[in-house]
Amino acid sequence: MSDKSEKTTKAEKTEKAEPQRLSVFKTYKLYVGGKFPRSESGRVYEVTDSKGNWLANAPLSSRKDARDAVVAARKAFGAWSGATAYNRGQVLYRVAEMLEGRKAQFVHEVADAEGLSKAKAAAQVDAAIDRWVWYAGWTDKIAQVVGGGNPVAGPFFNLSSPEPTGVVAVLAPRESSFLGLVSVIAPVVATGNTAIVVASETYPLPALSLGEVLATSDVPGGVVNVLSGRTAEIAAPLAAHQDVNAIDLAGADDVLAKELEIAAADNLKRVLRPQAVENSDWSATPGIERMTAFLETKTVWHPTGSLGASGSSY
Repeated sequence: MSDKSEKTTKAEKTEKAEPQRLSVFKTYKLYVGGKFPRSESGRVYEVTDSKGNWLANAPLSSRKDARDAVVAARKAFGAWSGATAYNRGQVLYRVAEMLEGRKAQFVHEVADAEGLSKAKAAAQVDAAIDRWVWYAGWTDKIAQVVGGGNPVAGPFFNLSSPEPTGVVAVLAPRESSFLGLVSVIAPVVATGNTAIVVASETYPLPALSLGEVLATSDVPGGVVNVLSGRTAEIAAPLAAHQDVNAIDLAGADDVLAKELEIAAADNLKRVLRPQAVENSDWSATPGIERMTAFLETKTVWHPTGSLGASGSSY
């Protein structure tokens, strides 16, 4: 055997002897107050794809996690609601930019979760990114639509303007893991509220990945907080919490929705009841109903002031 042949044989044996590279599995965490904690209980649960194959372990949030998320959302509310509407629009647009850059990851997660083809999953992700842009454009326009001057009988200015409700608990849709998720989060934060989001119990991974996007965008910590786990277990303390101002029951079934609505009545929370929306209908133009659902209307009276005996006024 020649020296060249001997060297080639040794090289082939070396290549065969090299171990295969092990995949680095992703550790999914909660997103609370701009940080990524594990559940304080240390619990996780298995997330599987549409065929029952294991995908990842997701944090199983506890009541303590829910209370921590409320504290973070309340802390962030003052600065977020006090920011200009134009600035909030810029921040939401930045989220859309970051989602565009990580589109392949979300397509993969949505396809695995919902059992969709890559093309259909890509269409869902594209629609979700467009939805962020759509709401970004509404931040400085919604006040012009639902507010304005009111005609009154008397020498007064009478002006109505919308204001954010406060801290909103959002139960994400169960079946639409990403487009439905974005459709319930974006209108809440676009209008100056802060949110505690309970991800889909069955398909939580896109929601947890969204937390990573929010952390690397310009969204202040605490504006959006993402929890995963048993929907009923997390939603119960949120519905009864005295520092939560409103709750969106999009991801609750009829029985759970009734229980949560009763609990929410204790401090007169605003409640957006579940609506009959099929998975495919989340792609329809949403309208402004989800924005106005979590807005309060402030009306200000001010005398116009009379100028002289003629009764003229300004």
